[in-house]
Order: sequence, then C-alpha cells, then structure tokens
Amino acid sequence: MKMKRREFLVRSLAGVGGLVVGAPVFAQAKPATFDPYERFELARTGIKVSRLCQGTGIRGGNQESNHTRMGKEKFDAIICGGYERGIRVYDLADLYGTHPYIVPALKQIPRKDYVIISKIWFRGGGLKIQERPDANVVVERFLSEMKTDYIDLLLLHCCTDADWNNKLEKQMNLMAALKKKGVIRAHGVSCHSLAALKTAADEPWVDSVHARINPFGEKMDGPAAEVAPVLQKMHAAGKAVIGMKILGEGTFGNDEEKKNASIKYALELGCIDILNVGFEDVKQIDDFATRVQKVPKIAKA
Repeated sequence: MKMKRREFLVRSLAGVGGLVVGAPVFAQAKPATFDPYERFELARTGIKVSRLCQGTGIRGGNQESNHTRMGKEKFDAIICGGYERGIRVYDLADLYGTHPYIVPALKQIPRKDYVIISKIWFRGGGLKIQERPDANVVVERFLSEMKTDYIDLLLLHCCTDADWNNKLEKQMNLMAALKKKGVIRAHGVSCHSLAALKTAADEPWVDSVHARINPFGEKMDGPAAEVAPVLQKMHAAGKAVIGMKILGEGTFGNDEEKKNASIKYALELGCIDILNVGFEDVKQIDDFATRVQKVPKIAKA
C-alpha cells in the first residue's frame, strides 16, 4: 500500500525528533557531585558507613558534652533526624558520656543498620572515675552502657606521644583479641599531635584513624600542608581516615566562605573517608549536607 504524502511527512518529522531527543552526543553532562549520605565500605574493615558521621563530643569532658547537656528529647531528635536523612555512623567516647544515648534513640532500627564508634580514655583526668582498667575490662562496661553486643570501631583516644604504640602495646593486644572474638570489628587511634599521627601511619595495628583536618590549621596538629600528606600516606596504605574538626570545632560557624572551603578541601583531598561533625540540630545537618552536594567530584586519571 502506498503511503500518503501527509502521513510520510508526519512520520519523518517524528523520526527526526526522536533522534534529536535521544542523541546524548549533543548533551552536556552535569558534573557529578559528592553525596553526603553515600554508603560505602570503610577501607579494609568490612564496615559499611555513610560519608557523614554524627559526632557527640562538642565541648566534651568529664563524661559530658553539649549533646548530653541538651537533654534526651533534643538529643533523640538529632539522632533520629540524622538517620532519616541518611547518617549511619555515630561517634561516641567515654570522655563524652554519650554511651547510653544512641541505641535507645534508634530503638526501632536494627543494630546492624548503623555503626557505633567509641574511644577509650587512658590519660589522667577527663573522667569521673580515677581508675584506668585494661581495655578488655573497659569494653565490658562500654557494652553494658551502650546496650549492644559489639562496637564497630574502637579507638585509643587522644594519643599525642610519638611512641604511643609502645606505651599502649598491652591495650593494643587486648583490643586485637577482642577483634578476633567479634566484640569489636576494627580498632585504631584518635590522634592529637603530628608525631602521633605519623606513628599511626606506619603502625600495622591501626585499622582507622581519627584526624583533625581543615585548610586553615584551626584546632589541628599542624599546618594542613604538613598534616595532609600523612593522611594521604595512611589512606594509600589501606587505613581508614575519619576527619575531625572539619569546621574548626565550630570556629567557622558564621563564616560562609570558610565553611565551604573547608568542606571542599576535605572532600577533594581524596583521603578522608568520613566527615565527623558534632551537629547540634537537624538544620546544621541539612546545611552541611547541602554544601557537600555542591562539591564536584574530580575524575580520576
């Protein structure tokens, strides 16, 4: 059957339109940006985490922090609000007194669906109790306080000495034994000096490191130009790096340019796995997440 001229023109135009619409060669792809709630495996730990971590240690000390002082209702609102948005990692410590809060706040959520980090304080002062029992004894108390059977990541808190791995060798061995039993899933260190950080980079026992990092050197262990290469060395060696003081412990709270620059810097370093921030309300979470989403991912060569 012969096609009528009018029908031929309609079909031809439709075909041309389809080519134009479906031709990606002419479309300019929008650059990919960072996802604040992206889920991924943390280095070689086997622990699945989110990019954002809820910290709980703002003005922490003597087993208190801003988060414990705000009261259970407000604290629960932050924890649950963060979880609803996509946060899956919660940073605790004996020093902050936040152990009893997380699991009850997330009581409707299966324990396997979120990650708990905590830290053992071996230094003088800082705790209401004076005793410093060994790691295995301390962990028993932690589990009871948290109402959980295991801790995902356990750290030696606030190491400053270059030879911390010699001074705390017994505790490291005890933590390694707990890891074999499944009581903790990974272990590491929280560093508060450049010397301690360099030791952590070379120490095989370390699975993960908490490190202070921002481009302005605020509340850090040294200038960013000296700290960043150490963190990159850690990451290249397969260790997880969790960034602290991203916003200079709140110092940049009212400086829009510094906040944006700090977030961009941490993400573009390529070695910071998690951004650990002590959000004190859900508005802060949303603001930080929005800034993360504006940072373009740099294509790897």
